[in-house]
Amino acid sequence: MDIEIKVPSLGESESEATLVAWHKHVGDEVAEDDVLAEIESDKITMEVTAFASGVMKQVNKQDGDTVEPGEVIGVLEAGKTGSKPAAAKKQSAAKPAAKKPARLEKQSEPEAPAASKTASETAPSAKPVPAAPKPAEVPSLSDENRREERVPMSALRKTIARRLKQAQNTAAILTTFNEVNMQPVMDLRSRYRDAFKEQHGVNLGFMSFFVRACAQGLRRFPAINACIEDAEIVYRNYQDIGIAVSTERGLVVPVLRDAGRISMADIERGVVAFAEKARSGTLMPDDLKGGTFSITNGGVFGSLLSTPIINPPQSAILGMHTIQQRPVAEGGQVVIRPMMYIALSYDHRIIDGREAVQFLTTVKESLEYPGRDMLGL
Repeated sequence: MDIEIKVPSLGESESEATLVAWHKHVGDEVAEDDVLAEIESDKITMEVTAFASGVMKQVNKQDGDTVEPGEVIGVLEAGKTGSKPAAAKKQSAAKPAAKKPARLEKQSEPEAPAASKTASETAPSAKPVPAAPKPAEVPSLSDENRREERVPMSALRKTIARRLKQAQNTAAILTTFNEVNMQPVMDLRSRYRDAFKEQHGVNLGFMSFFVRACAQGLRRFPAINACIEDAEIVYRNYQDIGIAVSTERGLVVPVLRDAGRISMADIERGVVAFAEKARSGTLMPDDLKGGTFSITNGGVFGSLLSTPIINPPQSAILGMHTIQQRPVAEGGQVVIRPMMYIALSYDHRIIDGREAVQFLTTVKESLEYPGRDMLGL
């Protein structure tokens, strides 16, 4: 029985993708759930798997071709078995041995004429003159040491470039900054880390504190959570917060649904699950749909301060940064505290500076006084 291999459903508003590579070729044996091909859309990379065991019978699309959702890209002959032909595997061409640049041999000095020898023997003795220093050797700039490589941009990288440029071209982006004393959060984590993991089976990280703090700020200042559609402003009474995850393919932003209503343990589970799926390439289109606000953490790479770019059609994004021990004034004295700069980039067309500053202050206070959340303040 022949089974059609089809392109799965893509992300929201996506009508095409790129067939990155076939993992199975005509004549190859296939087991159920084997990965047949890899497809990359504007937002994610997906794997097309086999629904049954059999043999690859037909391939309709080649690596690099554009494909559409539901399109038949190949045929699997279910139930058939056979040996995998050795020729089915793509063999990379052997690279020719690099040609070594010709080496200039040092020519021997010509022998001194006999007259010179006689003169040196009869000349009066004199102090020895130091030999002139040899000139420094200049490293060879041969073609072997100067290479360039050109690779086509992936669909994901093209999308990142297009969307970020779109945000700069359409939104009136402004960024406001503040700093947070992370000592209260760090003390709370140290005190309850083991008990939290024992009860919930997940580590207590910083992200859940920031998600809860941002959700509280979004409820207090609805414009931060709103967006512009045509000539209207759309206000939401829910907080779907995107968490930016860096992968080898590029930046993806999976979304935590109803982030303001779920527990910190559920937030941590969601963050861990998204990170694993993003790095293994198993994110699904629904994981990336929607999003009313985003958080990005450049601090994991050592960034001290940055101005994050809005993820359209959202109107704001929070940037976290590295925690650094710095002197601060506290109770009339200078003390050393673990400080983090936070940044809010926002669309000034819909969000006023007053709202942006107050939102960032709310996030700061929620983190510096974590008990306020428990008291509903």
